[in-house]
Amino acid sequence: MNKHSTIPYGKHYVDDLDVAAVVDVLQNHFLTQGSIVPKFEQALLDYSGAKYATAVNSATSGLHVACLALGVTHGDWVWTSPISFVASANCALYCGAKIDFVDIDAQTRNISVEALQHKLSNAKNANTLPKALVVVHFSGRSCDMQQISALCKQYDVSIIEDAAHGLGGSYQGKKIGCCEYADLAVLSFHPVKSITTAEGGAVLSNDKDLDKRVKLFAKHGVTRELEQMKSPSDGPWYYQQVELGYNYRLSDLHAALGISQLKKLDGFIEKRQSLAERYQQLLSHLPLKLPQMPMDGQSAWHVYTVELTAHQRDRVYDALIERGIGVNVHYIPIHLQPYYQNLGFSKGDFPLAEKYYQNALTLPLFPSMTADEQDRVVQALNEVLS
Repeated sequence: MNKHSTIPYGKHYVDDLDVAAVVDVLQNHFLTQGSIVPKFEQALLDYSGAKYATAVNSATSGLHVACLALGVTHGDWVWTSPISFVASANCALYCGAKIDFVDIDAQTRNISVEALQHKLSNAKNANTLPKALVVVHFSGRSCDMQQISALCKQYDVSIIEDAAHGLGGSYQGKKIGCCEYADLAVLSFHPVKSITTAEGGAVLSNDKDLDKRVKLFAKHGVTRELEQMKSPSDGPWYYQQVELGYNYRLSDLHAALGISQLKKLDGFIEKRQSLAERYQQLLSHLPLKLPQMPMDGQSAWHVYTVELTAHQRDRVYDALIERGIGVNVHYIPIHLQPYYQNLGFSKGDFPLAEKYYQNALTLPLFPSMTADEQDRVVQALNEVLS
């Protein structure tokens, strides 16, 4: 029996400064659309190196408006990774587009460049090239964006980085989210991500026109900018709805928490990196396939996921939960979900993703995790896998 409290796989960290930032908005500012959201957007730009940012109420909303900004619509194809949360694929369906997947690389668990190259070539011959590719930086490790960008340019495919796991990580010396190799990047501020706004997300870009469209779709399709209006303005109060948009705005309350959290981000990532490196050392003798450490950048280490090599996952999972180790599984391949099976996908379509899933197990890792807690995880694994 577990005599200790359960160690969760992920956990947010909020301190008194975060609380004070939110209370200040409650007492002294607008709650929804005031001066704090633009300040948060600027802070994200300062950190990431991107040129434009739009804060939204979730990364799911961000993925949706990113697709809309690129003109994804009925009849278009969008591709993504099968190893992600369903939102990475759902965003295409929201636009009436068709979805497909690119199998993963067994080592990085990101989209396989080789599989992408092969699929793009076949799609060109079949006249089914995608309008956009949603690239998922699984666990916070960047995909090989330079190669992916070169391939997508060759076939005129737009790129959305699903960087929900990636804030604080880097690739080739630049921050994930800088959009050097992508049209748009989407961040998540869910409580277990690199920083939290409770719920929230953002869309980053270096393209001014794309950013304007993102903002338009995220704010009801309504504009007060004369150059976006279809007819002359009636006066300073005037606005026009020029697209069918959505209410995906972030509030000043959430943004205040985000600004405060962002100041601690590098410290959070440093702790995550330290914990990941310690896991690599302490687990090296066990029958586990450990995550590969990136050579071309720094992972944000959103999750630390191992693969079992000699044990049944369900038994290991249950035994660890019984010991108060809050393990999880990231992710069930999207194409195996019943909704996607009804769209025509089948088991066996993406074998590397499915093989990974059969043995995957996410271990606890979060910035406030102590050495004693990590030792408890390792001890439990030693007991269960011995």
